[in-house]
Amino acid sequence: MSFLWTVSQQKRLSELNASEEEKNMSFSSTSDREAAYKRVEMRLINESKQRLNKLRHETKRPAICALENRLAAALRGAGFVQVATPVILSKKLLGKMTITDEHALFSQVFWIEENKCLRPMLAPNLYYILKDLLRLWEKPVRIFEIGSCFRKESQGSNHLNEFTMLNLVEWGLPEEQRQKRISELAKLVMDETGIDEYHLEHAESVVYGETVDVMHRDIELGSGALGPHFLDGRWGVVGPWVGIGFGLERLLMVEQGGQNVRSMGKSLTYLDGVRLNI
Repeated sequence: MSFLWTVSQQKRLSELNASEEEKNMSFSSTSDREAAYKRVEMRLINESKQRLNKLRHETKRPAICALENRLAAALRGAGFVQVATPVILSKKLLGKMTITDEHALFSQVFWIEENKCLRPMLAPNLYYILKDLLRLWEKPVRIFEIGSCFRKESQGSNHLNEFTMLNLVEWGLPEEQRQKRISELAKLVMDETGIDEYHLEHAESVVYGETVDVMHRDIELGSGALGPHFLDGRWGVVGPWVGIGFGLERLLMVEQGGQNVRSMGKSLTYLDGVRLNI
């Protein structure tokens, strides 16, 4: 007979960012399990304290802030212009993304007034300013934004209520180059993040229809789309384009070998991936 971790032990080890191998250990007796738990927990606590000391004395900023700066610098170097748009979004703009009362995503929106919400995505604001930039600037027009988005999500360790999105859009490239270009842009972000193991696959989205997703094993790191797109007409824009959105917390989780995306983002419980009740 073999014994696994208790429910409370499993939860504690997950909080301390134990590896999958450590979380799936089995033992011949409960006494062996308790002794192993003390050893593993103490080692993980010591590693957490070392990481906090490194944050305090060396890096002095969380890894997600450093990643945001690296990605912004890489995109600006590739000819993209960074923009900053409001976190509060009108119901009208959300409706232009087809997210109306009957939409599957509607129930995940944080409403702050009857007709205003916290943005669940960056795309509506980027569409809004692109309709003017495409008139004012010569093509191709390349823009990106990095900022917080909000959704009422609770599906396991890969979702957050508040998460950091990177959205980049290139508008006005030759239509036959779209597939190649979306691969190049995915590689730019993956290279800057330090993730070598990824692939692109076609999928379906409740908002965008057909997407080109950036996958690490079975974890979706980013989701891209190709235009002309059925949403374009709602915003009064035309022409071929490519765009991808990435979740920075997921990128960081994969890059650092983490097990829980909640430890990577904005939190009162975690700091730079470290559980504070150690």
